[in-house]
Amino acid sequence: MKPEVHDSINVLGEELKPCSNNPLTGFFRDGCCNTGPMDRGRHTVCVLMTEAFLEFSKSRGNDLSTPIPEFGFAGLKPGDRWCLCADRWAEADAFDMAPLVVLESTHRNALETIPFAILRKKAIDMN
Repeated sequence: MKPEVHDSINVLGEELKPCSNNPLTGFFRDGCCNTGPMDRGRHTVCVLMTEAFLEFSKSRGNDLSTPIPEFGFAGLKPGDRWCLCADRWAEADAFDMAPLVVLESTHRNALETIPFAILRKKAIDMN
C-alpha cells in the first residue's frame, strides 16, 4: 500500500522539484521533500549541507554526518542536498546556523513553521 503523500507543491506554489538522488533524500526516499501524515518530523526543507550546520545538528542530538550502514545511511557531508525537518531548520536559524535553502525543492508545508520571507533570505535559487 502506497503511503499518503500531500500534494507535491513547493513554497513558490509550483510543482515540487527533486532535492537529491545522491544521497537519496526525503522521508519517503523518493528524492523529494514530500510529506504526509506518517512524516511526523516534516522533512520538508531542501537544504545544502554545511559543516557548521552538521556540527550544530550533532550538538543538538541529531548526528547527520556519521554513517549508519545498517540503515543504508552513508552520512552527510558539506555540499550534499537533504530534506531537513522544518523545526530543525527553524531552530538552526534562531542560532544563525541554518543551511541555505532550495526553494523550488522545499515543500509548501514548511510554511506552517517557517515564514516564506525567512526562507527566501536563505535561498540559493532566488535573487
